[in-house]
Amino acid sequence: MTTFTCFKAYDIRGKLGTELNEEIAYKIGRAYGQIYQPKTVVVGCDVRLSSEDLKQATIRGLNDAGVNVLDLGMTGTEEVYFGAFHLDVQGGIEVTASHNPMDYNGMKLVRENARPISADTGLKEIQALAESNQFTEVSVKGNTQSYNILPEFVDHLLTYIDPSKIRPLKLVVNAGNGAAGHVIDAIEEKFKALNVPVEFIKIHHDADGSFPNGIPNPLLVENRDSTRNAVIEHQADMGIAWDGDFDRCFLFDEKGQFIEGYYIVGLLAQAFLIKQSGEKIVHDPRLVWNTLDIVDAYDGVTVQSKSGHAFIKQVMREHNAVYGGEMSAHHYFRDFAYCDSGMIPWLLVTTLLSETEQSLSTLVENMIAKFPCSGEINFKVADTQATIQKLFDHYNDQNPEIDRTDGVSLDFGLWRLNVRASNTEPLLRLNIESRGHDDQAQSIQHYVDEVTALIQA
Repeated sequence: MTTFTCFKAYDIRGKLGTELNEEIAYKIGRAYGQIYQPKTVVVGCDVRLSSEDLKQATIRGLNDAGVNVLDLGMTGTEEVYFGAFHLDVQGGIEVTASHNPMDYNGMKLVRENARPISADTGLKEIQALAESNQFTEVSVKGNTQSYNILPEFVDHLLTYIDPSKIRPLKLVVNAGNGAAGHVIDAIEEKFKALNVPVEFIKIHHDADGSFPNGIPNPLLVENRDSTRNAVIEHQADMGIAWDGDFDRCFLFDEKGQFIEGYYIVGLLAQAFLIKQSGEKIVHDPRLVWNTLDIVDAYDGVTVQSKSGHAFIKQVMREHNAVYGGEMSAHHYFRDFAYCDSGMIPWLLVTTLLSETEQSLSTLVENMIAKFPCSGEINFKVADTQATIQKLFDHYNDQNPEIDRTDGVSLDFGLWRLNVRASNTEPLLRLNIESRGHDDQAQSIQHYVDEVTALIQA
């Protein structure tokens, strides 16, 4: 039997031609339809040159399984999420490879109310049926209609802020030639109609699947210069850059400095708790001290979850949390069906800049000084578990507090580390933070060097 290697832990991703092609896309659509038997689903795709054809093949599979499709056209992932909980449909599929290389594509699948479908919640069953090709014929095939969800999506986004409170701001927006541009244009129109004094400076704005300015992945240091330089040149208040399907956004302060996603989690927790104290905030275990500090200061309640969108969404539902944040720039919102959005975060930060009348660098400088962090460092190692055990053995006599929520976290009081195997690549991921006393702020590098030497020994 054929094995489809494009099925991963959380989604579908593979090399074009060999791992993912129109035939496989058709079978995935057909399997989704046969297993869940939804009446209607929404389908969208990102700007990649292969995405439209893969989307049409997926739609044919869904139709042949008796499923009606609302074709949302070129969208970001969160527009499909939004459609899946906002419209009278029972699921959604976005064809996207997000920030993967040019020769890749993939899919993100959800059920009713945008509930995620990952390996342990149905993706393996879809894979098994697609591989087996054991499809049952239906008496009535589904139909497909085009649907423009953008106006409703933008109206929803503006419910998170009070546009009348936004002061004059200049924002650099970098869509990376991905899917974000059309939403920014629609928000800009809305702001003009409401007399919101925000000026957008657009770079790499037009959707272009050949990615003339590189793959939209602002996590790569080499991809940050264009946003940074534009912020400095235009003396902007903030820079915002998105990945290809814009479910993650990355922020730059008014000096053009990239802000680690960790500190944005603290900012967004603050934004919600200012409005409503006592709310629950979900965070991942990689870096925690700043989040705990802020949520405590604003009388909220923290809940720790394993990293990864399927886990965070589940924990948020269980605890009715208003917001969940990962340091990897995934931000999840209760009113967005617990899904991640790359549009809601910058809107909330824009409101914070206005209401506090402080710059972004001022809002985060205390956090960075108090809890300096390494940012995520990736290592290629032969055996991730053996390497983790080696760290364990080395630090055992220091009696650290041990937490195994996700990988291993070791807390030494003055500093802590989290080390975990990647879910998607053969990598070991390391994060270190310290308590930033005068002598400690410099020593984050000391700890990084120490642990790096152990990992590479």
